Amino acid sequence: MIWLTWRQFRGQAWLACAALAVAAAALAVTGLHLAHLYDISGIATCHAHGICQTVANTFIDQAGAAYGVLFYGGIAVMYAVPAIIGVFWGAPLVSREIEAGTFRLAWNQSVTRTRWLAVKLALIGLAAMATAGLLSLMISWWASPIDQALPLAAGPNDHAVNRFTPLLFGAHGITPIGYAAFAFTLGVTAGVLIRRTLPAMATTLAVFAGALVTMSLWIRPHLITPLRATLALNPANINGVANASGGRLKITAFVNIPGAWMLSNQTITASGHTSVPATQACSPSGSFQTCNAYLGTLHLRQLVTYQPASRYWTFQWYEMAIFLALALALAGACFWRVRHGRLS
Repeated sequence: MIWLTWRQFRGQAWLACAALAVAAAALAVTGLHLAHLYDISGIATCHAHGICQTVANTFIDQAGAAYGVLFYGGIAVMYAVPAIIGVFWGAPLVSREIEAGTFRLAWNQSVTRTRWLAVKLALIGLAAMATAGLLSLMISWWASPIDQALPLAAGPNDHAVNRFTPLLFGAHGITPIGYAAFAFTLGVTAGVLIRRTLPAMATTLAVFAGALVTMSLWIRPHLITPLRATLALNPANINGVANASGGRLKITAFVNIPGAWMLSNQTITASGHTSVPATQACSPSGSFQTCNAYLGTLHLRQLVTYQPASRYWTFQWYEMAIFLALALALAGACFWRVRHGRLS
C-alpha cells in the first residue's frame, strides 16, 4: 500500500522538491546579501547610540523595492502553500478514487479500509508538513533582518509592525506546519464527505481561509491571559487630542514596550476618568506646547493590556498545536466515515 501511495503521489512530491530547491537557491543568494546589508547597517548596536530609527530606515532604503517585493511575496507564498496542499493534495486524495471507483480494487486486494486510508494520510500528511516546515524555515531565515528592522524604522512608539502583526505571525515560524496539516486533512475530509473533487476543493479553500481569519482575529488574542500595566503618561508620547461628550477631551498616546503586542491602551486621569476637562490651552487656537504643558499637570496614566515579546514562541507553539489537534480530529472523522459509511 505504501508503494502504491508513493506511485500515485510521486509526481506531486517531485514537483514540491523542485520548488523547494529553486526557493532555497534564490533565498540563499539574496539572503546572504540582505544579511550583509544588515550587518553593516549598525542596527545591532543602535540602541546604545539612540539612532535605531535612522539606521533602520537607511537599511530598508538600501534593501530597496526588490527585497520588499520578495519579503511580502514570501508572506503570500507561506499562506498560499498550505491552501494549495489542502486543495490539490488533500481534496482529490479520496474523492478522485471515489469518482473513478478505484478504491474498490484496493479493498478487494486484502487491504483494509483503515490501512488504505492510514497510509495515504500518514505519507502525504507528513510530506505536507515537511514541505511547509522547510519553506517556512527558509523564508523566516531570509526575512529575519527585515523583521528586526521594520519595528525600529516605524519608531519605538509604533506597534503597528512587529512579529505579532497578524500578516507576519502566520507566515513565519512553526505555525505553517500546523496550517499545512490542517489544510491537508480538511481537504481529505471534504473529499470523503462530498465525494466530488471540484466541490471538495472549493470547500477546502473557503473553510481554510475562514479558519485562518477566525484564529487571527478572535482566538489568538485569548490564547494566553495578557499582562496589564498602569504607566505614567509621558506627554511626548501623546498623538491625539479629540473632543469627547460633555465638553471634555479624550487623549490618545503611544506606550513604549518594545516588541509587545498591544491589545488595549487607555489614557485615564488620577481619578480614573477616561477624559479630561476641555481647556483653551488645547483648543484649535492653542499651541501644541501649551496643550502638552497643561496635560502634563493632570498626572495622566495609561492602562495598557499587552502580550510581551517574550511570548512570541509560546503563541507559535500553541497555535501550531491547535491546528494539529484539528487535523487529528478531521483524520478521525475520515476514518469513521470510511469504515462505517458508503463511499459510492
